[in-house]
Amino acid sequence: MRVAHPRRVVTNVAEGTPLLRLENVWVNYGGIKALKGISLDVFPGEIVAMIGANGAGKTTTLKSIAGLLPIASGTIHFCGKNIVGQSTEDLVFAGISLAPEGRAIFPNLTVRENLELGAYTHRDKNAMRETIDDMTRLFPRLGERMTQEGGTLSGGEQQMLAIARAVMARPRLLLLDEPSLGIAPKLVVQIFEAIGQIAAAGVTILVVEQNTRVALKSSRRAYVLRTGEIALSGESKVLADNPEIQAAYLG
Repeated sequence: MRVAHPRRVVTNVAEGTPLLRLENVWVNYGGIKALKGISLDVFPGEIVAMIGANGAGKTTTLKSIAGLLPIASGTIHFCGKNIVGQSTEDLVFAGISLAPEGRAIFPNLTVRENLELGAYTHRDKNAMRETIDDMTRLFPRLGERMTQEGGTLSGGEQQMLAIARAVMARPRLLLLDEPSLGIAPKLVVQIFEAIGQIAAAGVTILVVEQNTRVALKSSRRAYVLRTGEIALSGESKVLADNPEIQAAYLG
């Protein structure tokens, strides 16, 4: 699967250096401190999960990385370069893609048209067609519905389309916001299997997920956010056995 594209890497990442690093990031919504000094690392090739209750700051973190929200202070480094203040469009060209919460597909456009819009960074039409072929192999249901309007797809199919559209830009870093939200359990399994395949193809993934069990099973490491701060972090399998995590999130 041709999803990673070295042309869009901002700079080389030395071995042992994070692809993404947030240091003491603060974000304000008016008078509310949404993030209170968040620091985290994501290394090349990892799937890292962010878990926590509603309002903990998970989506705010992703939007800040993607340039959709201004930060009050702190730094965000991607491939060793401080990207604070860069536009979302520039960050897409640099190699960061976001599949947002709620999917945000274009309901009146076909599946193919949605995918093509995700590939607007491509200058090579052959590369765009190759990536569409990759996405239909990854999500066969999309291949069966290429001429169907996005708004007529099921919730799970729309989520597949949202992820595939984000991958069409051939990102180095893929940000996923609640990929299992409102989706039947059977399709959740399929979607996270596809996420694993995307990671195996060389894309680093930071995923926000309220389904804590699935998030910890699918990721290598995880951060637990609580009211805008990181409460816990570590290897996912260790956190899954943590009594505090089990009591709060795993039932």
